[in-house]
Amino acid sequence: MNIFKVDKRSEDLINSLVVVWEKSVRATHLFLSEDEILNIKEYVPQALSGVENLIVAEDNNNLVGFMGIEKESLEMLFIAPEEFGKGLGKELIKLGIKSYLVKKVAVNEQNPKAKGFYEHMGFKVYKRTEVDEQGNPYPLLYMKL
Repeated sequence: MNIFKVDKRSEDLINSLVVVWEKSVRATHLFLSEDEILNIKEYVPQALSGVENLIVAEDNNNLVGFMGIEKESLEMLFIAPEEFGKGLGKELIKLGIKSYLVKKVAVNEQNPKAKGFYEHMGFKVYKRTEVDEQGNPYPLLYMKL
């Protein structure tokens, strides 16, 4: 497994990361409809291109996960489903905390596995909203170390 920060964000890289994002979301965000996934997917390339720090994980030259960090906040963490349960998420979070001073994350309340993962990594809920950042009816849990 190779984990590294990406500075040059080519169109091919962004497209490959969108594929990882979509596979991960389809496996974990079961509360989203097909239309909602496709709508959100339109904004993913912009988010990947604009996030301050983009760290990717590849295995045998295949992209299998990534995280985006803005200041001290984990803005995105997505792992390909075939890598679930193998410790990649934990490795990425540890790197984020150590090298990028990650202290906060927001997680969908309807994604209890993600909430449990972050709790296992030491994060605690400090705030809840009824809607997500786009105003959709998906409560967010704000967590911090």
